[in-house]
Amino acid sequence: MRAPTASPDLYASLSDDVVASGSETISVPTPSTGETLHELPRSSADDVHDAFARAKLAQLAWARAGFAERRRVLLRAHDLILERRDMLLDLIQLESGKTRGQAFEEIFEAVSVTRYNALAARKVLHGRPVRSGLPTVATSRVQFRPKGVVGVITPWNFALSLAAMDVVPALAAGCGVVQKADDQGALSILALRRAFIDAGVPAALWAVVAGPAAEVGEALTDVADYVCFTGSTATGRKIGEKAGRRLIGSSLELGGKNALLVLDDVDPATAAANTAHAAFSAMGQLCVSIERIYVHQKVAGPFQLALVERLRAAKLGSGLGFGADFGSLASAAQLARVQAHLDDAVAKGAVVLVGGKHRPDIGPWFFEPTVLTGVTPDMLVYAEETFGAIASLYLIGSDEEGVLAANSSEYGLNAAVFTASPGRARRVADALEAGSVNINEGYRGSFASVAAPMGGVKQSGLGRRNGEAGLLRFVEPVTISSVTGLLQLPRTAQEYEQKAPLLVLLAQALKVLRLR
Repeated sequence: MRAPTASPDLYASLSDDVVASGSETISVPTPSTGETLHELPRSSADDVHDAFARAKLAQLAWARAGFAERRRVLLRAHDLILERRDMLLDLIQLESGKTRGQAFEEIFEAVSVTRYNALAARKVLHGRPVRSGLPTVATSRVQFRPKGVVGVITPWNFALSLAAMDVVPALAAGCGVVQKADDQGALSILALRRAFIDAGVPAALWAVVAGPAAEVGEALTDVADYVCFTGSTATGRKIGEKAGRRLIGSSLELGGKNALLVLDDVDPATAAANTAHAAFSAMGQLCVSIERIYVHQKVAGPFQLALVERLRAAKLGSGLGFGADFGSLASAAQLARVQAHLDDAVAKGAVVLVGGKHRPDIGPWFFEPTVLTGVTPDMLVYAEETFGAIASLYLIGSDEEGVLAANSSEYGLNAAVFTASPGRARRVADALEAGSVNINEGYRGSFASVAAPMGGVKQSGLGRRNGEAGLLRFVEPVTISSVTGLLQLPRTAQEYEQKAPLLVLLAQALKVLRLR
């Protein structure tokens, strides 16, 4: 393994940027060896409150700076991310255990999100006139006011890109941010933040805190003007409930048990190669990765053979380069969860087609990509999100059967369909109950579409990130109306009686003219 571009001195420098007044630290391991990578300062509830107070002051000036200045700063940050990509890639790999290629997806997503929001914010959020219900009598204009300081809570699995997807549109909209970073992804987030600070974002405007959810996360959701959360459905419900009690908004991207349909007109080898990546990129530790594979029985034999061969030939590794196909699970807890799901399934009759083995010879938390058949509803892996290196394969006899099976889940985050027919793909995609559907790809088509909304249905969340919707969540629309004086609006009973017929004629004329 080559020496990392990132160094212990850099870890210490970045850690100094965490808002933490005490001396207590948290030891953060690297999945490649299980040894301590760095010591992360631990924040307190008081640190969260202090960070919000400073961000509030910085946000007032940032909002007044205007779209042009914010665009300039964000585009400079875009360039700095690309310039520092080797260091960022090292940090992502060292913290998450994923491969270089899968780490690169995060870099590409971060720059794409930054570029989109820098260039789109003015068009989406600039004030605009709207038609009054009383043309020539009154005028109206909608303006957008930043909500203030946003609380962002991000997980460890895609720390850098998920941070960008919530923080950058908030900054573009004129908001400040206090972000709770997961311990395992904090260095990547702090390095991303450093690029934005060096580009001109005021340091107080984007604060990072770290520590236990029970203290730091609770404090953050107590004071935020809006909350963004990515994580489990159980935690998302609690955050949504608190936001509702406080009458503030929230966007919640939660769990998934994502389904992929392999129809009977595919090339089995190509479909198998794409399925392997869709299920085991980042070792399945991705909210939109595939855990349920539904294969038409006409192609099941050659598809299954090709999938097994593909995964058996794949290289597992932790090197800081493009030498491995799949990486490591991120922690001992992740390994324990995967092993528990596998043991439960096998004990109840599931069959391991490929994988199924812990690989401590490579690293402490490595686990072979695993595909199961014979999975039944009494197994944990059937309906629970594994969020790890296991996918289950089922046979279907028709498109309709596949759609019904895919939709028979409490989750609805992502889905995919593989077919050679564009028309067939569209029909199936339209029937799938998911916030995003990918055709002949597992997740990257929608994940990379930063101008399009991303989120879940059912128990997979509320709200959307990315696109116009991702910007609009950070502003309050304000309607400003003015009467022109051309006609006095009625005030007394006599005036209403006199002018009611005129207003009826106006309503009828607007309909005829198709004026909203």
